[in-house]
Amino acid sequence: MAAITEHHQLPVPRIEGARLLIVVSPYYRQIAEGLVAGARAVTQSAGGDADLVEVPGALEIPTAIALAASRDLYDGYVALGCVVRGETTHYDTVCNDSSRGLTLLGLQGHCIGNGILTVETIAQAEVRADPEGQNKGGGAAAAALHLIALKRRYASM
Repeated sequence: MAAITEHHQLPVPRIEGARLLIVVSPYYRQIAEGLVAGARAVTQSAGGDADLVEVPGALEIPTAIALAASRDLYDGYVALGCVVRGETTHYDTVCNDSSRGLTLLGLQGHCIGNGILTVETIAQAEVRADPEGQNKGGGAAAAALHLIALKRRYASM
């Protein structure tokens, strides 16, 4: 069987006035800036607005989102950062635990787009963080917006 390489992306829902919080770890500053630019562009094109908060590393992102969510100020959250594989198992811990934390928050009903890159090299991260390239920051914002739209749809039933 031939490999399927085609990707399908759902159109981003337009949600006027949607408020997102972008939580980013700027450990790799250039990568983080590209991810944030992509997330902001998608959010604005969908009619939303985004605030930004920085945290030291990927492990702190779920906690920062949980703190903000306890105040109920935002419709959704965008988690952004980059973890590059190193020589130790710390990579696995950071990737798994940050992802698990975000998943648990999502299962509590928070609308979260996960744009934490987990890569082998900085070159891989650069491609994924480029707002004119793969735009994974924009993809994470789009995911949060889709979940917001779904949550609102269920709330109106």
